[in-house]
Amino acid sequence: MNTAQGLRYGALGLPLAFLALPMTIALPPHYAQQHGVSLGTLGAVLLIARLLDTVLDPWIGQRIDRALSGPRRRLLTVAIAAAVAIGGGFVALFFAPFGAPAAAVDATAATPLALWVWLGMHLLLVYIGYSTLSVLHQAWGTRLGGDEAQRTRVAAWREGFGLGGLLLAGVLPTLLGLGVAAAVLAVTLAVGVGLLWRVPFPSVSTDAPVGRSAASTASHPLADDWRGPWQHGRFRALLAVYMANGIGNAVAATLLTFFVQDRLQATDAMPLFLGGYCLAAVLSLPLWMQVIRRVGLVRAWAGGMLASVLAFGAALALGTGDRTGFLLICLATGAALGADLAAPTALLTGLLQRDGRTDQAATYAGWWTAATKLNLGLAAGLALPLLAAAGYAPGRRDDGALQALSLAYVLVPCLLKLLAVAALATWRSELVKEVS
Repeated sequence: MNTAQGLRYGALGLPLAFLALPMTIALPPHYAQQHGVSLGTLGAVLLIARLLDTVLDPWIGQRIDRALSGPRRRLLTVAIAAAVAIGGGFVALFFAPFGAPAAAVDATAATPLALWVWLGMHLLLVYIGYSTLSVLHQAWGTRLGGDEAQRTRVAAWREGFGLGGLLLAGVLPTLLGLGVAAAVLAVTLAVGVGLLWRVPFPSVSTDAPVGRSAASTASHPLADDWRGPWQHGRFRALLAVYMANGIGNAVAATLLTFFVQDRLQATDAMPLFLGGYCLAAVLSLPLWMQVIRRVGLVRAWAGGMLASVLAFGAALALGTGDRTGFLLICLATGAALGADLAAPTALLTGLLQRDGRTDQAATYAGWWTAATKLNLGLAAGLALPLLAAAGYAPGRRDDGALQALSLAYVLVPCLLKLLAVAALATWRSELVKEVS
């Protein structure tokens, strides 16, 4: 993949990542503070919406696999419809036609049912649009094939643009407002879809193992079934590692605003923290590509997760006003993030390529996207109610509430990442044998 192709392929990653940050970090505080909804109920709504949407992701992947073998015009229509759903749903969520209810002032007041319906309906609209575009984007890259270095470059272009999207999403809403953020999302979606169509149209890889022929569907009876990937043992192992690590990342992302607002009391520094994190991750990608060439995808990924745990654990010692300390942690964990971005999807692409399953790339990507969403949903659906049960609520700054917040924000992600490293070590021989 040359630079021009990398730019065209990766561009769609920017709006998809740009969308993810407000939906994960900004949406819960927005509805809690602007509409007075409780954290426990909000977490439940987010989890239910994610679960309903997640059920559709593998089916969406299967349909995209079929569309990739059909006319380009039909696939383009699907992509445009998904982009419109994302842009329209984003505006509807953050500019809901409801004033701040009495619940925003009076904690005993009930949130209007219409607001819950509006929230749930547009969450699903955005999630489904996101699924369609992200599955298509990842499957397109998987079908480009190549050796380990090529697969890593494809992932790096996609994730590098994604980090740019995160950086913009972390700065624009705070500095210029959600209206400007919505406009940027719409423009970058249009540009990303347009540029993707200038990348060579992917075809099924011919890099199947010796002995794998056109009759491969017979050897994999569920090859045309959305459940087929679950019959693939190494995919299940890789997905388990990805989910353990991903839930840890999602818990930290979900609780970041609350930690900065109440533990550090440094809300005005949020753009600096997010910007430093994303910039460090972008700058670290070339370094991680060199590390991957030297030690392989599995060792590099494990090293990145361990480095993140070592850096992030220091946040337990932070208190009010510790801006410099937290910025250093953001820079360190951002640099470690490069391994999370480059390694997992490159491992997945190699697994499909070596097993001759690139014709099912979108179906696998559908399950991968479903797992990503489930990570975020579980983080919100579990962390927010548990925090509420432990006595924390936005704005509470007594010792007990802040201790619960710090433990949830730091300790839970670290433990989950360590679990992911242990699982990766356990299954390393299988993954190296089939993927690296």
